[in-house]
Amino acid sequence: MLTRLSLRLRILLFFAALAAGTVVAVALGLWLGFRQLGEPEALSAFMTAGVAAGFLILGLVAGIWFLFDENVARAIERLSGSLRARAHAPIEGELDTKPARYLGDLAPAAEAVTLTLSETRNALAEAVARETTRLAAEKERLEALLSDVPVGVLLCSQDHQLVFYNGHAMDLLGAGAAPGLDRRVFDFLRKAPILHAYERLLETDDPDAASDLTCATVAEARVLAARMRLLEAEGEKPGYVLTLRDVTADLAAHAQRESLLAEVLDRVRRPAANLQTVTGVMTENGGVTQDPALRTAMAQEVASLSRAITELGKRYDESRSGWWPLSLTRAADLAEAVRARLEASELSARTEAEKLILRCDAFGLVALLSDLAARLAREGVARKFELAISEDGAGAVIDLAWQGTPVGIGRLETWLGEPLEVGVADVTGRSVLFTHATECWPEKLPDGRARLRLPLREARRDHRRPPPIPRTVVYDFELLAKARYAEIAEAKLEDLTYVVFDTETTGLLPSEGDEIVQLAAVRIVNARRVEREVFDTLVNPGRPIPPSSTEVHGITASMVAEAPTIDVAGRQFHRFAEGSVLIAHNAPFDMEFLRRHEGTIGARFDHPILDTVLLSAVVFGQLEGHSLDALTHRLGITIPEEARHTALGDTVATADAFLRLLPMLKARGLNTFGDVLSEVRRHGRLLKDLNA
Repeated sequence: MLTRLSLRLRILLFFAALAAGTVVAVALGLWLGFRQLGEPEALSAFMTAGVAAGFLILGLVAGIWFLFDENVARAIERLSGSLRARAHAPIEGELDTKPARYLGDLAPAAEAVTLTLSETRNALAEAVARETTRLAAEKERLEALLSDVPVGVLLCSQDHQLVFYNGHAMDLLGAGAAPGLDRRVFDFLRKAPILHAYERLLETDDPDAASDLTCATVAEARVLAARMRLLEAEGEKPGYVLTLRDVTADLAAHAQRESLLAEVLDRVRRPAANLQTVTGVMTENGGVTQDPALRTAMAQEVASLSRAITELGKRYDESRSGWWPLSLTRAADLAEAVRARLEASELSARTEAEKLILRCDAFGLVALLSDLAARLAREGVARKFELAISEDGAGAVIDLAWQGTPVGIGRLETWLGEPLEVGVADVTGRSVLFTHATECWPEKLPDGRARLRLPLREARRDHRRPPPIPRTVVYDFELLAKARYAEIAEAKLEDLTYVVFDTETTGLLPSEGDEIVQLAAVRIVNARRVEREVFDTLVNPGRPIPPSSTEVHGITASMVAEAPTIDVAGRQFHRFAEGSVLIAHNAPFDMEFLRRHEGTIGARFDHPILDTVLLSAVVFGQLEGHSLDALTHRLGITIPEEARHTALGDTVATADAFLRLLPMLKARGLNTFGDVLSEVRRHGRLLKDLNA
């Protein structure tokens, strides 16, 4: 109950109780004195003394209470009110500590707290403003990039509602005006391929998985290549990113190249054959020279030229299916795209596709099958079709069936030789068949139906789990404004690029023939470790790995049997570390293994070098332990047990340790590489300086 009363009231009650208790004590003392004296005439004197003492005590207690209330209780309330106000409102200015001048160190402590709070709030506001500005700038850059990338980008919610699209997506969807946020993507793209891809990705439960699909637009039945990737979400179905690409232009470019090569070879074949004929006639009739040997040599050269051109043309025909861009397409997506094209032409199709992944030019096949169906419709043969895609050995077979009479071979060949409507006249049905190294022929079925059959050479079963496609976008827009320094000693620590590396070896004595068995490195740019920029390779040491070393790092001779040797791995690492500052824990050990092979590697490791052993000594003093385990424990870094004593695991731990040491170095006034270099040289007795 007392805790609900104010501080001043509780102090008042305390002094009131003190006064009452004192008065009672005085009255009790006087009464006991009167009893012992035993003289009734002294009663008035005792009462007078008691009353006087009581009033004096009450006055004294009231005065002390007033001073205490004014200078302690009220001062505490004022101070607490000011602190609370500054805690919950952006009040600037110094704290008024005069009312609390009798509270000892409490007033200066409160003033220090409010000053620190104000500085922290200002620093936080500046940081928020700075980050807001940076994020706004990055947002503008990303918007500029996404608006100019040559692919359409759609961001959809778990309910398939549009939450983002770029300008190229508008062109591909054929929406004319903007598609409109919060509209369903199915208003613009056929539903089935997108739903199938979304369900496939949900089944994988892999955040890095992506699914390639073929889909068609609703408006114009344009066939598009697409890739879907899920967004991260907790406790609910995730949204997804859909990238769209129209490969009609690619198809046209390949077709033009094919047509040009075919025309060149055709034009060369005929003159070569004519030249051979003329040369033969000239040789038989005496020609322009009477030298038999010369005439024979001329005829041989012309014949050789003709054979070479003929062989070149044959090899060109055989290789056409190899260089055409064949991709992996799901049979269901291909069938759905054909159905979309036919329905756009007011034809109907019932599709049935097994769970297959086809290696094919999906766009060429869609154009060919829809063109054949359209020609059958124009001839009055059929307007309803059945499209089936089924497994056939190592490949697949596509059947386009209808109820009615089959098409003749001659008529089909005529159709295959005519252009398809995909952008250029050089793309014909025959060229699409050439691309897939296949043929198409008509058949009559026993049930009275007819069909066109088209086999494909490569297909495989569609497994539930799509192969994960790694995210390869790495960016740091702050590099656009990064300062560059002519002298590395003058460069600020946060402006340098670092490569942190580590090695695992056959032993600890490079001078006695021990070699590297694993080499790993990571990059640090703008004071952050770049997750995607990692170098990690096993190395064939060219000598046995002792069992004692295998017990440490777990690398056996069989694991490195097919690994590159140090000259190959060293060159790759040198390229990875080019233009950076090398960082290692106990760098002289690792550098000796590398520098003794500089001749075979063909490059010198003359990079600036920092050693985290020396940096630890600068920050924590030489008397502390500076092993990697001790340093990471001191910095609160946990190395997983399975990653300890692996090159990559120790490299990541060293990189994280360096990033935590960086602000500590700056707090000591070591802001540039030169400052740090001068400081670490004071600890030269720990390790030798590698920066000659």
